[in-house]
Amino acid sequence: MEKDLLKMDDLSKEDILDILNLADQLKYEQKHGIEHPHLKGKSLGMIFEKSSTRTRVSFETGMYQLGGNALFLSNRDLQIGRGEPIEDTARVLSRFIQGIMIRTFSQEEIEKLAKYSSIPIINGLTDDEHPCQVLADLMTIRENKNILEGLKIAFIGDGNNMANSLMIGCLKVGMNFSVASPKDYTSSDKYLNRAREIAEEEGVNFTVTTSPFEAAKDADVLITDVWASMGQEEEHNLRAKAFEGFQINKELMAVANKNAMVLHCLPAHRGEEITAEVLEEHADSIFDESENRLHAQKAVLVKLMK
Repeated sequence: MEKDLLKMDDLSKEDILDILNLADQLKYEQKHGIEHPHLKGKSLGMIFEKSSTRTRVSFETGMYQLGGNALFLSNRDLQIGRGEPIEDTARVLSRFIQGIMIRTFSQEEIEKLAKYSSIPIINGLTDDEHPCQVLADLMTIRENKNILEGLKIAFIGDGNNMANSLMIGCLKVGMNFSVASPKDYTSSDKYLNRAREIAEEEGVNFTVTTSPFEAAKDADVLITDVWASMGQEEEHNLRAKAFEGFQINKELMAVANKNAMVLHCLPAHRGEEITAEVLEEHADSIFDESENRLHAQKAVLVKLMK
């Protein structure tokens, strides 16, 4: 495994499966009261330029359960907020702590942070990638289906950070992947071309379409996300019109496999990308997915910081 987790493509198939296996073990131990202080005496700096519920609570709790501690650092708390270059912040923090998780806008910023840091950097979310969420998604699918390889995943919605990381991660572990987005809201060619390369290497199917029903047909798992991500709020009305018909609802579920599961990284806008009815029917899986952020991220922390 690389020193950092900046994007899903940093992980090989073997890396992903190793993380998931360790996450399963850590979850079992936590549920049975077995302590696992793998990171005793170590500190994780958590830089937040985007607000968060699941990311902050799961990383902070995870470090505590691993015997270490976490420092919450907003851009108001750091000199970054007053114009200190990211490369200087990286070199300073590298002398105080043993790892950094950052949740920010620019993928370039996190790449620069990693370049100048001597400690592991973990991507808690950027506009381009959300690898920690995808590891939790894969963990949840495997718990539910007992397998990953050969399943069909359908992502319905914006070609955003979730779509980008999902297509790379799912294809790498041998899953078939379909993505349905409106014409002007697909993932960038960089991600689509890389996904096609991986699909060819793994011998699996990768489909890009503007038809949610084509993507969802015979799917084992349906996944969606909000139509307007953080920082795109002013586009909400425009996007709501563009994404008409890209909702996970009973009609879409009818073309998926009978026992298809539904995932959503949350927060969800009921009545937009997913109906309240479908969300509540699949609430157990969706909130397992949310909980598994804790366990998957603990596995990442151990792999990178131990």
